[in-house]
Amino acid sequence: MIDVPTILFEDEHCLALWKRPGQFTQGDWAPPGDRTLEQEVRRYVAPDNPGSAYVGIVHRLDRPVSGVLLWAKTSRAARRLSGQFERRTVEKEYWAVVEDARDEAAGRDGPSQAVRGTWTDWLTRAGVEGVVRSLPQGSPGVREAITDYERGTPDAIPAGLAWLRLRPRTGRTHQLRVQAALRGMPIVGDSNYGSTRPFPDGIALHARVLRVSHPILHTPLILTAPLPQGWATLGVRIGGPAAGSPG
Repeated sequence: MIDVPTILFEDEHCLALWKRPGQFTQGDWAPPGDRTLEQEVRRYVAPDNPGSAYVGIVHRLDRPVSGVLLWAKTSRAARRLSGQFERRTVEKEYWAVVEDARDEAAGRDGPSQAVRGTWTDWLTRAGVEGVVRSLPQGSPGVREAITDYERGTPDAIPAGLAWLRLRPRTGRTHQLRVQAALRGMPIVGDSNYGSTRPFPDGIALHARVLRVSHPILHTPLILTAPLPQGWATLGVRIGGPAAGSPG
């Protein structure tokens, strides 16, 4: 059964949860003794008969990523929420701790040091090794990936690291992970994309805020997920409400 602190919002139409790093969102391939988040949702919604529960998956997070995930509890809510994601009216904000690519030898800041801007790349789908690549525009099979980024100033962070706020406009597989790595800023712990620094659990990418319109009431729904404990263990401290770990 889901622990109460992991529930960020719930009514009869939808359920927002805190996903821990390293957990699969769905499927039947969870490690022995572990459960996917979908399995936990089903047990929570219908503890006597989990298989009978309606669970509408309207978006996903990569296994090593933590943060907020929204689920529909009715087919009507699922259709309306899925439509928002398809029309790109949902606002998503991720927080990431990245390896800092400052060009100190040249006595200047590298491209990673711009305070804010937009990344645009053309990405492949994940190959047989599960890795996404960037190719020139017009290459067969590539899709445009666009992300607005902002370099933040945390209360504390180890030397050689930086904190980014990332707002993806598109939703490509591994989009933020690839785009950060392309600019010499692999996300800490993400060895698939060049990180050489360990992270306590998963990678240092967190789905911090999700802004949607309630599928039935049509009111703004702003969902904020606390940071996992791994950020504090790494030595990162960011102020503001709900910045602490859920446990």
